[in-house]
Amino acid sequence: MADTMQFDLVSPERRLASAQVVSVQIPGTDGELTAMPGHSATITTLRPGILTVDGPDGQSQYVVTGGFAEITTTGVSVLAERALAREDMTQEIMDEIMEEAKNTYSKQKEAFDNQPGPVDDAAKLLSDMVAMGENMGLSAKK
Repeated sequence: MADTMQFDLVSPERRLASAQVVSVQIPGTDGELTAMPGHSATITTLRPGILTVDGPDGQSQYVVTGGFAEITTTGVSVLAERALAREDMTQEIMDEIMEEAKNTYSKQKEAFDNQPGPVDDAAKLLSDMVAMGENMGLSAKK
């Protein structure tokens, strides 16, 4: 079909999706982007957020915490650090993800005292995690 493209989503644990789709909305680190059939070749890094896939059978959403997306004229391949179907996201999983992000921030802050690059990156990751949770109606533990 000329109106669809191949979409694959994999994480280190498993392949979450492989289907012909109409579009993929990607939470890129430089902003949201939508890939459709015939899109220019692009590689982007992912920020924590919701990846939305529109296909002939409806819409699917996945929570991703980072990784990469490779877009070609014929498809999208997403290699996520961690990914799960949005309906599988629970407060318990959100708490676990937030704890990992807080630990990363603390370690970077300690290791790179007064060096903004790595500490800023870890703070941004933590901020993106909080925003993702709020978008889904989940809260970050204080």
